[in-house]
Amino acid sequence: MTLPAATRRQQLRLGGALALGAVGMGLGGQARAGWSMWPRKTPPALALQPMRPVVWQDFLGVNAQLQWFPPDVARLQVERLKALGLNWVRLALHWMLIEPEAGKWQLDATDRMMSLVKQAGLHSLTYVVGTPRFASSAPAGAPYSDKYPPKDPGVYAQRLQGLVKRYPNVDVWQVWNEPNIPAFWQPRIDPEGYGRLLQPAVAALRQAAPDKPVAMAGMAYYSQMAGREGLMLDAMGKLGAYQLKLIACYHPYTAEPEGADDGSRDLLTHVPFLNKGLRAYGVKQIWATEWGWSSYDGPVEEQPLVGEDGQASHTLKRLALMATQDFDRVFLFTLADLDDPRVGPRDKRYGLLRANGQPKPVYTALQRFLSICGARLEPAPPMRLAEGLPAGLVSIQWQRADGKRLWMAWAHEPMRVTLPDVKAGVWHDPQRGTQRALKAGDQGLVLDIGTDLHMLVCA
Repeated sequence: MTLPAATRRQQLRLGGALALGAVGMGLGGQARAGWSMWPRKTPPALALQPMRPVVWQDFLGVNAQLQWFPPDVARLQVERLKALGLNWVRLALHWMLIEPEAGKWQLDATDRMMSLVKQAGLHSLTYVVGTPRFASSAPAGAPYSDKYPPKDPGVYAQRLQGLVKRYPNVDVWQVWNEPNIPAFWQPRIDPEGYGRLLQPAVAALRQAAPDKPVAMAGMAYYSQMAGREGLMLDAMGKLGAYQLKLIACYHPYTAEPEGADDGSRDLLTHVPFLNKGLRAYGVKQIWATEWGWSSYDGPVEEQPLVGEDGQASHTLKRLALMATQDFDRVFLFTLADLDDPRVGPRDKRYGLLRANGQPKPVYTALQRFLSICGARLEPAPPMRLAEGLPAGLVSIQWQRADGKRLWMAWAHEPMRVTLPDVKAGVWHDPQRGTQRALKAGDQGLVLDIGTDLHMLVCA
């Protein structure tokens, strides 16, 4: 993930088929000074009803940069991914690096990556981004020609066809990445320009692999367009892009798991609005192809500092929330930290694993979370609390494949609740790896809810 450099606040205006309201959020640049000093009012309770069953190996994938690591470390990363019980990876091919000069391909590292993914039996979503200088529309002397679209979209489409033939094991191809921000589209954000790139690319991919789905670029955040009003995903709908039967993708990065860092929990405002609008355009598949938090320790760049424990806590809570929403697949960013001098401090530390392939706290917490859930969860009626739903509580109820109820909960501030209908259960803390067997008293099962996600398994 790369974020835009300029600080800006931009209104998220939902128009056309997405005309569902207007809300605001920050976009890009340095952390917004003073936000952490805003009063943090206790937000309303959230009792979330999951929309559909979740099968984790189909629902959750992970971004990976396997080509940047020595072969033995890349293999270890894949083994760690498989140990989570997950089957999907999202891979990036940087055109300007694999074809720096016209016709002169450098594909050894990519070949190794694709071979490793195939041998491991993983499913892959692969995107191609970044224009080589020979094909770029960048003006003469521009320092970053890769951030400009190709001057001839047909050249990009032709390259995609060649890559499809070379890597037939790729399951889904994705056309570009985050064209709604300057980091990937210069000199200005241009839905029509992305449409001119998209249409021949889709035609080329369908010709080379007619049986494989094609994904639109993953849009940064909720697809706000830097420097102009509106949503890129809505603009593409107005241009007729969804008639191409594409997977719609975006990257809902936020400061906190529930959304903005002012306690507004706006993720659960934006996501339903945006996804409902996409369904109105006829979109059959909606994927969040990036989301996550860095464990970096500064200097502060866009994301507040959360450390390794915060990364683990935020990741579990966000995954629990996203599983209740209208997403068909989500890809966590990313599998491993990067040890690369070209990458900034924040972008180096998004990994579940360290650069040497060893687990970080977020990896072990996620592994415990998935183990407690089991392979499949079914929606279940909301948990009843004796106190009603206290302000600040997040409550999510599932049923596991073994028939046991699974309650996920955390709170804005620590609180105590009573579950009158529960006689006994096991109270899990997946972040710390602890569990307690509990029995109900006369009034029911009493639980202390903290600010980290906990999970109650009961009959």
